[in-house]
Amino acid sequence: MARSVHRPATGALRRYLPILDWGRQYDRSALTSDSVAALIVTIMLIPQSLAYALLAGLPPEMGLYASILPLIAYAIFGTSRALAVGPVAVVSLLTAAAVGNLALPGTSDYIVAAIALAFLSGLMLLVMGLFRLGFIANFLSHPVIAGFITASGIIIAVSQLKHILGIDAGGHSLFALAGSLIAHLGETNMITLAIGASATAFLFWVRKGLKPAVIRLGLPARLADLLAKAGPVMAVVATTLVTWGLGLAERGVAIVGDVPSGLPPLTVPSFDLSLWSSLAGSAFIISIIGFVESISVAQTLAAKRRQRIQPDQELVGLGASNIASALSGGFPVTGGFSRSVVNFDAGAETPAAGAFTAIGITLAALFLTPLIFFLPKATLAATIIVAVLSLVDFSILKRTWAYSKADFIAVAATIALTLGLGVEAGVSAGVVLSILLYLYKTSRPHIAEVGLVPGTEHFRNINRHDVLTHPELVTLRLDENLYFANARYIEDYLLDRIGRGQPVKHVVLMCSAVNVIDLSALESLEDIDRRLADMGITLHLSEVKGPVMDRLARTHFLGSLSGQVFLSQYQAMRALAPVDDAPQGIAAQ
Repeated sequence: MARSVHRPATGALRRYLPILDWGRQYDRSALTSDSVAALIVTIMLIPQSLAYALLAGLPPEMGLYASILPLIAYAIFGTSRALAVGPVAVVSLLTAAAVGNLALPGTSDYIVAAIALAFLSGLMLLVMGLFRLGFIANFLSHPVIAGFITASGIIIAVSQLKHILGIDAGGHSLFALAGSLIAHLGETNMITLAIGASATAFLFWVRKGLKPAVIRLGLPARLADLLAKAGPVMAVVATTLVTWGLGLAERGVAIVGDVPSGLPPLTVPSFDLSLWSSLAGSAFIISIIGFVESISVAQTLAAKRRQRIQPDQELVGLGASNIASALSGGFPVTGGFSRSVVNFDAGAETPAAGAFTAIGITLAALFLTPLIFFLPKATLAATIIVAVLSLVDFSILKRTWAYSKADFIAVAATIALTLGLGVEAGVSAGVVLSILLYLYKTSRPHIAEVGLVPGTEHFRNINRHDVLTHPELVTLRLDENLYFANARYIEDYLLDRIGRGQPVKHVVLMCSAVNVIDLSALESLEDIDRRLADMGITLHLSEVKGPVMDRLARTHFLGSLSGQVFLSQYQAMRALAPVDDAPQGIAAQ
């Protein structure tokens, strides 16, 4: 009789290799959808890859290299069916800021540092994924991230004006860039300006005007959409032909020049410990920012198809992509918003679309690079400007001002510091502000004195509802976890409430919203219990959650507590201070 063989490793392999999951169900229909999506994304990604390499201060071919093996690595290890990985604007700017502190753009040391940065970032992401540390990204609040991206978009756009004007300018902050641009404004190459301005205007029009225009001509909507996505390629082809045909390179128009043809080179990243030490902080920032941007896009697109994203495995996928980028002569990559949306809208069904896109980029690297010799850098700059200005969203200031002044201060400070001091200082400030904002909010938790809603077993805030109370009983609902940062605040609040002169005999802390009580808070509760006992007041707890109760049971606190732990607040009131039917609370205004 045949016996079945149990293979427990299969589940673990499928967890770390999602390709084993979706790959088993891959069929001709998915192949067709993924191939069409890959074609559209390839058309979009070629000029973007070249442009973002330029933004990072690297040779243009490195943009192509960073768009081949990383896509294949993500197809194997990633969990999103639509995320398109590759160079993106913000990460490219962070790369330029990080590596620019160590070497001059265009030098071999600069390239070595950029490759090492990708490798180090990949290792950090991989380790975070294997140890399930994706929660670290939660320390960056979304409003702060939105502020940082808005400020980065402005800096990126301004940094590209030097290519539009055909002048030399530099700086890592908005003010440094603006000052440098103004100082060299008299050196503007008018032909370069004409090319750059025309390309920028055309690309802005393509985004909204081309599709309706070609539909009016009778073309199908699908073809019209493809033409709109191919707008940057049209700009590249047109300006390259004009520059070549009119010999504009000889009249001062900066061009891409010679781009080596061929497959990405197998690269061994530098293992110089001093270089790693210099890049470690920047690599961590790039890892977190890249992960936050990528996971946000992936989850948004997955929700539209009721698919599931595994954040910790996404860390592994992005880590593998960055390591693959470093091993093939690329720079840091992550999931891009615009190309992922295009990939999704084009009908990509599996991560195989990314692998097919990598094939398209490989063909471009093999056969098309000689054709971009006369491509003006102004055209690539226009591509970047049009792409990043869609990231600029000052409405976040209005929304946070209306909803939370603390969030507004954090966002405004992040924008101001990023614009004034540069992206690294800005994102570092954003991380610190996010943590300080969390500590501020939780260190002064909402505490409500509650009473019984007549005719029910529910308790509500006495300042918002007509409720039943008793002068000898004070019930406080704690709407936050109890930990070191708020233990003293809660203690002071409670003792201040008791000191109002009422004949209080019992205090009940309603813990329905408390998920954690750390050691500092436990010591504070013990101190509160002792001080209340000295005043002849008994301390009780109600509605304590199971995990919190389990932890308290491992201490002597429950044995020494002067009062009881009640299953519900209604039981506590009935046992300690029954009330009549007349509400004594304060009605909401």
